[in-house]
Amino acid sequence: MDGADLASFVGGAFDVRAVVAGIRPETKRAFLLDAVPWRNFPHGDRAREAAHRLHTGDTSARRATGVLGGLCANDSRAAAALAVPFLIPIATDVHHPHRADALGVLSAPARARHFGIASRDELLVHRTDPRRHAPDDYDDYGVEVTGYPAGWSVAAARAAITAETPVLLPLLDDPDPTLRIDAAYALATAADPDHTVRTAFATRLAKERDALVSAALLLAAAETSRADPHPPTALWIRERWQDRTLAPETRLAAAIGWLCLTDVPVPEDLRHTFDILATDVRAQAMDALPWMAAAAGSGEPGLLCCVRRMLHLEEPEPDDAPWASLL
Repeated sequence: MDGADLASFVGGAFDVRAVVAGIRPETKRAFLLDAVPWRNFPHGDRAREAAHRLHTGDTSARRATGVLGGLCANDSRAAAALAVPFLIPIATDVHHPHRADALGVLSAPARARHFGIASRDELLVHRTDPRRHAPDDYDDYGVEVTGYPAGWSVAAARAAITAETPVLLPLLDDPDPTLRIDAAYALATAADPDHTVRTAFATRLAKERDALVSAALLLAAAETSRADPHPPTALWIRERWQDRTLAPETRLAAAIGWLCLTDVPVPEDLRHTFDILATDVRAQAMDALPWMAAAAGSGEPGLLCCVRRMLHLEEPEPDDAPWASLL
């Protein structure tokens, strides 16, 4: 603001990391939205109203999640990150009518990458620019469209999810497969120094019977290991795509996850796996996975975007305006 040194705001009322960390448990439980300074952050009033609508079970709750997701899609995450601590109690309340909506959007501000990214270098990376190798202190993301530090927003959201990992982990066993997928997507953004989250993914996979949920668990494990490298997890994921007894969706997700965790040339048997299993119909079905939905672009399903950008770099990008050739 007015040329002030960014460091002067660290830890204060305009630092969303500090504000989120300072939200007391009783504030979240009682949903005391006015206890936090929403107006200190771009679009704060809109984010507060969205959180309020979700909490009250307002009939326009779906529109509320659209607001929060839209802020993130438009590279304006700060206020959405401030909403995360209030979305988690909704998502974990088995009686709340909009728990699925809250869970589906709560990890959106924890990923600072643009839609349409599907390369080995960039998929599953939560940074704005994955080519940077600065220490993971969230200060090397640049700024959002509003001028707010993008890394601060991502750090706040990821810290809020990490703090509530114990209450989010049981969602991996929810009866609803869509909730299990979204739970894996959210938990993939949590810090996991003791491998608790990765162990939970493996434990759930061992008894999971839904192919798409199994695929989500493997992509989530790969994303967690991308942020915090863990060679045993990479080896475990490789074994999954090589296992011919698993469902095609599961093997494809494992193959994509493993490619993102390594920089070795693509093995011929993996290319063959994609050639046989990555059909158009299966690609459309796998867009139900949030990772694949985000990777999709120009009418091309996310799985096929990944195949093209990871295995066939010589192929051109699809024309964003397919009607141009008719002019």
